[in-house]
Amino acid sequence: MLQYKNLLKISLFTMSFGVVVSVEAVTTDKLWETIQRQQQEIDELNEKIEATSVMIEENAASTGTSWLEKSKFGGYGELHYNNLNNSKAGGSDKKQIDFHRFVLFFGHDFTDKIRFFSELEVEHSLSGDGKPGEVELEQAYIDLDINQQLTARAGLFLLPIGILNETHEPPTFYGTERNPVEKYIIPSTWWEAGVNMIGKPLPGLQYDLAVHSGLSANAYNIRKGRKKVAKAPADNLAMTGRLKYTAIRGLELATSLQYQDDITQGKDPSAGSAILWETHAIYSIQGFMIRALYAQWSLDGDGPKSTGQDEQFGYYIEPSYKFNEKFGVFARYNIWDNSAGNDQDTEYQQIDFGVNYWLHPDVVVKLDYQIQNTPDGKNDFDGFNIGIGYQFY
Repeated sequence: MLQYKNLLKISLFTMSFGVVVSVEAVTTDKLWETIQRQQQEIDELNEKIEATSVMIEENAASTGTSWLEKSKFGGYGELHYNNLNNSKAGGSDKKQIDFHRFVLFFGHDFTDKIRFFSELEVEHSLSGDGKPGEVELEQAYIDLDINQQLTARAGLFLLPIGILNETHEPPTFYGTERNPVEKYIIPSTWWEAGVNMIGKPLPGLQYDLAVHSGLSANAYNIRKGRKKVAKAPADNLAMTGRLKYTAIRGLELATSLQYQDDITQGKDPSAGSAILWETHAIYSIQGFMIRALYAQWSLDGDGPKSTGQDEQFGYYIEPSYKFNEKFGVFARYNIWDNSAGNDQDTEYQQIDFGVNYWLHPDVVVKLDYQIQNTPDGKNDFDGFNIGIGYQFY
């Protein structure tokens, strides 16, 4: 009997052990399968996360989230103090202080070949009805590089004429005020809307060919004919071409030609076509620089001939010497006449001389003295000007 009991115990123990081993084997296999399945899910999840990160980065680049990295900001400004005495009997002196210009730049590179540039300006600090200043959009255009030698520009842009019209930030020129020849003859600053093809066929050689809005002048007054692309009449468009040579170090030679069929935009049937020709030279060697410019308008038609405004011209020569990075001196002789076609004395003369002191390459303080010789009955201002200007990019 005892034997049977022992055999039964042994049998039951053997069976129990087998069941336990079997259960443990089953449980371990399932656990291993679960671990493998979870690891696979984790790997798949990591792949999805990586793919999502790549997609987000690509989407950010394509949708402009990183637009700030492709954008540029800048500006310039200038404050003037004029202390000028009027030598003509009954004329008023000019003694005033004026924040003449406050300008902000904004540009953006859409791609390596497509760019945007704009310039917003506040003149004379305060604008509005009865106020002395203006808020002006001076530039807003798109550049498209067709190839390495040719760029197409479309929008509102400065015309490629003269020295100061395209480059007029205060640290880049001598004198508190811009020279009167480029102010009254060209007339700077002058912008229009249209298309300009800019070509660089050879190193140091550039040409511009532009079709754009034109002047709308009353009484053949060139400067007042600028409408600044503010609902400007466009019955008669204008064309401007320029050729510029800079292949020799320190030398710039350029000439511009503009043609407009009617600078009155059809308001005056006695006005004919108008042609502006401008040429200038800049030469610098070490600290010495000389600038010279000549500009001339030829207005056809009986209307401008009757007032002597069929011929308008001006020129200046400006030698300067920069002793070091901080200090430079200049002198400038200016002559201009907006009614040179008559037999009367309508010619203006002005001599300027003074100093520029650069606190920083982009910050300048200016002091100059001017002497005028004007036609009879016109204001004649002699005296000094002080200015401070800056630029940043």
